Amino acid sequence: MTDVVVVGSGPNGLAAAVTMARAGLKVHVFEAAATPGGGLRTVELMEPGHFHDVCSAVHPMALASPFFRRFELSRRVPLAVPDVSYGSPLDGGRAALAYRSLDRTAAELGRDGAAYRRLMAPLVRRIDGVADLTLNQLLRIPGDPAAAAAFGVRTLEQGSRLWNARFREDLAPALLSGVAAHAVAVLPSIAAAGAGLMLGALGHAGGWPVPHGGSAAIARALTADVEAHGGVVETGTRIGSLGELPPARATLLDVAPPALLHLAGGRFPAGYRRALESFRFGNAACKVDFILSGPVPWANRGLADAGTVHVGGTRAETAEAEHQVAAGRHPERPYVLVSQPSRFDPGRAPAGRHILWTYCHVPAGSTMDMSDAVMAQLERFAPGFRDLVVQFRVTTAAGLAAYDENYVGGDFSAGRMDLWGMLRRPVLSRVPWRTPLPGVYLCSSSTPPGPGVTGMPGFHAARYALRDMFGRGVPDLGYRGP
Repeated sequence: MTDVVVVGSGPNGLAAAVTMARAGLKVHVFEAAATPGGGLRTVELMEPGHFHDVCSAVHPMALASPFFRRFELSRRVPLAVPDVSYGSPLDGGRAALAYRSLDRTAAELGRDGAAYRRLMAPLVRRIDGVADLTLNQLLRIPGDPAAAAAFGVRTLEQGSRLWNARFREDLAPALLSGVAAHAVAVLPSIAAAGAGLMLGALGHAGGWPVPHGGSAAIARALTADVEAHGGVVETGTRIGSLGELPPARATLLDVAPPALLHLAGGRFPAGYRRALESFRFGNAACKVDFILSGPVPWANRGLADAGTVHVGGTRAETAEAEHQVAAGRHPERPYVLVSQPSRFDPGRAPAGRHILWTYCHVPAGSTMDMSDAVMAQLERFAPGFRDLVVQFRVTTAAGLAAYDENYVGGDFSAGRMDLWGMLRRPVLSRVPWRTPLPGVYLCSSSTPPGPGVTGMPGFHAARYALRDMFGRGVPDLGYRGP
């Protein structure tokens, strides 16, 4: 008999499956697609030998996530950690660069260097406490109150109209707003500031890794561990209702709230059903993948060493682009997230070629092809970029939604990233992973701590399922060799 059923093999479903299988339970994972991974898939999208990440490409939380630290991901998957975690280009060939070294970063930020160091240093020093605060349950006493206080005060500052109060020039603000815009939220805002400060601190504390072999290497490592401990990962099987699943003591669902409602088929109490029906999704992305005949010709050469580049211009320009998206418009000069994985993992493209991963933010459900706007922004800060384009492929927000049912409207965060959306995910509860159905748990990014390849929603759900249904604690998840 199966002890545990998991529906969905994204990073959270696989994290839940790993945790349950390591506890000695019989685990069966069902995945609708032909391969496991969800947002962790790497494919030859356009030409043979050119490997593109379908969703995630760079993994800021891979070294800090409590789940991945227990899992010892860095011993299982080779990770390239660029010396420059991220950067923001400005006109005139200037750029703000976030090195892994906070001191070096501050030294290159001109008059604002000391102010930037004062902002970030307490978070970098207490990075474990910051990770504990942001990647665990929200409604609890922080494990490191000093880290929580430092993070809270800075989030309030950077999430308000005071966000420029400590700065005099434009490099440091551009650097901060570039990383804050990952949240696909209005700038400034509390949610974007919190996300940006956490990701920024990780960039200085350990870096933002790029997995060799693409993001699929992480999915393969998770899947291999499930199978090594007796679990089964069955692909190509779509589950239409909970009644289609084999009997099991615990069921963990890596799905968004609309799919949870569909699977339950009217079995939830009215109050919980209404909460799921009113769950809010955020805006979306249009993704443009490129094959290039050479590296991106950044006007500022320091950006060539950055694993991620936030192409948006000044803080004011980035904020304006995000305001337009929030208003339901497509920016003429969008904020573009850029990564060139082949720069750090040469096996991702043939000699002389490069792959480039980009997306820009767009309104939810958008069907607009943003490739012209994306290329214009790249050409602005990397003159000659268009001449290097061999081929490109566009995935609109509607296309992202079709690819992964959890990305409702193209929202890859699986839920709106504002303050209320972080607290009510999907319900306001101390244990939001539990559903009203005994033994049924939600473990997608629609639960805390939300989006990002952390494995933490799955780990949290599994932790409670182990305690509730089996009377067991969290097992050892460490690497045990090939």
